[in-house]
Amino acid sequence: MKSTSKSIFKPYILRLSCLAVGLSFVLTACDEKELLNPLPETSVQADLVFSTPSRVLGQVNGLYKALKSGNFLGGRYPMLSDIRGEDFLNRLNNIFTGYDAWNHTINSGSNDALTTWSSAYAAINLSNLLIDGLAANPDVVSAELKAQYIAEAKFVRALSYYSLITFYGQPYVKDGGASQGIPLRLSGEMTSANNNLPRSTVAEVYTQILKDLNEAEASLPLTYSSALLNTTRAHKNTAIALKTRVYLAMGMNDRVIEEAQKIVPATAPFKSATGVSHQLQPSILTIFRSDYTTTESILSMPMTALDYVSGQSSLGYEFNTNQEYSMNPAGIYGDPTWRSSDQRKTMFRTNGTGTYLTKYMHPTFLDYVPVLRYSEVLLNYAEAAAKSGDLAKGAELLTAVRQRSDAGYSFPASAISGREALVNTILIERRIEFLGEGMRSGDLLRNLLTIPSKGTAPSISPDQPEYIFPIPNAEISANKDL
Repeated sequence: MKSTSKSIFKPYILRLSCLAVGLSFVLTACDEKELLNPLPETSVQADLVFSTPSRVLGQVNGLYKALKSGNFLGGRYPMLSDIRGEDFLNRLNNIFTGYDAWNHTINSGSNDALTTWSSAYAAINLSNLLIDGLAANPDVVSAELKAQYIAEAKFVRALSYYSLITFYGQPYVKDGGASQGIPLRLSGEMTSANNNLPRSTVAEVYTQILKDLNEAEASLPLTYSSALLNTTRAHKNTAIALKTRVYLAMGMNDRVIEEAQKIVPATAPFKSATGVSHQLQPSILTIFRSDYTTTESILSMPMTALDYVSGQSSLGYEFNTNQEYSMNPAGIYGDPTWRSSDQRKTMFRTNGTGTYLTKYMHPTFLDYVPVLRYSEVLLNYAEAAAKSGDLAKGAELLTAVRQRSDAGYSFPASAISGREALVNTILIERRIEFLGEGMRSGDLLRNLLTIPSKGTAPSISPDQPEYIFPIPNAEISANKDL
């Protein structure tokens, strides 16, 4: 693996100020002296930031704040992931609301190329700074809390790198990860001195993601003191769930099964026996309409009025209020196996311009954004089992997800009796279950499937450069070793 001892800190990634305490957007009072004598833009008083347990906790909370940025997991990332697929039609041709991604016309200067890159590396740098700061200030919190906070930072770093490598790197299964990936930055930076760093291979990035997740799992708590914290902060099962997604992207089906079995029992009803008691809710509407913190929600981005997400990145605004994207009648919405009796079919509204997803109801975006749900773990397990030849287990898990929303549905034998048929049926189920949650692009790429055409947008095959996002100009200009 190439040296990873240097990391990036660019002005467009993160601005250090008295309001940000130099690291993680934790609000503190700025008196007149501070305002008249501000710290340099790329300076930080680490002894202040890590001086008390409450300030250290502020840095931990800042990691999640970075994740739920409107330009990252709080909106734009899942939106871009979904609209690249075939299930949405663009209505307004607005480049600031994802048109380039939908139309596969992204170039290095596009807004869509920059947003995920800059926001993900901001979260990575915050994680690195926290890990470095705790090492330099070892006695501020207990050894147990220090280990937990470092584990949370490693989880955030792993999730951010996974988001980056699946957008900007070739699929792992294409060549076993031999392709060039992205710069792997593992040290916190507070200046622009270490911008230059070559790309690591896709395999090296995945190796680091799994290293972080395995180490995080070992030190994360089994549970927190409330359902809210169990949904919004990483615990052991959060790391396990993400590993099932990562291994599925790598085509390592046996490892998907191994991780899934840690939190999915052998027989129904499927309910995690360790840590948080994850299980499907009787109604999927509960998750999006009445309770964002059920045990089905393994990790979500919590939104409040203080987390205002602009219309350009708000899922509620894009899919529902401003109707930027309507459902493609030739996409999953029109699939004959998705019946009107399915509860998931009720999360739409139709008017004279089309049919629109109402999974997210608030235009100013007070909905929680799901990142990991237990239904995904079940379907990850189902797909890995099907690809490994265990068709019975794959069909059983698939049926559990379908019948939660459409109790009277039975899959025809032709849809589940063969390996290829069952895998295809599971992929269809994923399109239904996670519509609007940012899964479709990843599912296409990790299976080396052509991105289908839709509307005026062309199809994109795995050998075309448009299959992945280009590295943005801002990185190309700043990183001479790229």
